Amino acid sequence: MSGYFILAILALAFLVVFQIAKASEYVSVLKGEEKTFLQNNRINAFLFIVFLVLGLAGAYWCNELFYDKTLLGKPAASEHGEKIDKMMWLTLAITGVVFFLTQILLFWFSWKYQYTEKRKAFYYPHNNKLELLWTVVPALFLTVLVGFGLYYWFGITKDAPKEAQVVEITGKQFNWLVRYPGKDGVLGRKNYRLTDASNGNALGVDWEDAASHDDFEATEVHLVVNKPVKFVINAQDVIHDVGLPHFRLKMDAVPGIPTTMWFTPKYTTAEMKNITGNKDFVYEISCDQMCGSGHYSMKGIIVVETQEEYNTWLAGKKPQYVTVKEEAAPAPVADSAAAKPIAQATK
Repeated sequence: MSGYFILAILALAFLVVFQIAKASEYVSVLKGEEKTFLQNNRINAFLFIVFLVLGLAGAYWCNELFYDKTLLGKPAASEHGEKIDKMMWLTLAITGVVFFLTQILLFWFSWKYQYTEKRKAFYYPHNNKLELLWTVVPALFLTVLVGFGLYYWFGITKDAPKEAQVVEITGKQFNWLVRYPGKDGVLGRKNYRLTDASNGNALGVDWEDAASHDDFEATEVHLVVNKPVKFVINAQDVIHDVGLPHFRLKMDAVPGIPTTMWFTPKYTTAEMKNITGNKDFVYEISCDQMCGSGHYSMKGIIVVETQEEYNTWLAGKKPQYVTVKEEAAPAPVADSAAAKPIAQATK
């Protein structure tokens, strides 16, 4: 309620100042100070032109200064991302033309048609052709943009190629859990009731399912360059969002509702270090959905590498099922016969 109260006070203050300014203007006219009014009006009209020039110059300067720091200054790291960039450039071209045209006309009209004694306002209440023009034309452009968006969206959410690598990503406050299928290429089923991080089952995998016995978990996502990959996305607590800015992708992680998307990485991490000129470059998984107080720290790492490098990394992974069973197995008991001589020797 305090927020609404402050807004109401600010609105009231603005209204009072506005009314005082208008009253002062009318008083000046009644006192014969119309000459001063016209002079101030010309100054204001000139300042509109100054603001237009400085504003456009500032927009250009900001573009020159910050363009290389944006994602558009770097190539998309996936085939799908390239299409997204094309759609972005198309959107910027259309909206850019509209922006410059409307802003130039807005400020130029304010200067050209400023108040004078010789000019009278023309009352122009309605024009069906103009109404039709500025309704239909924007609708057509927006329809085209929405059509491109839907086409690309269906591209990443449709069935992935059969040879696609499969990776499961699960979001929880405030980190990402990663699981890979084993040689069978099938992820074992899960049951949230089985979730028990203290006993090595943070994902709630059902060990009764034989398909889960060769699945393994990792702290990073490792992908093979130029090979399609399908992400199976889940959440354990609240809604998260798998954001892949360099691949131009994102997908919600919703509790109880698995979502999927697929793409093909184009550049290895090493190649992107050279392209960006940043030796510390890494592909990130960011959470693009506010998910709590630790949202800012919810970051994952993706490593894109060659098939040989991936095989080397894969060789060092042990199935989570094996790890859990080894940790749960009782410690071996020392043989009493072998232990007796040692005890006597100690005496």
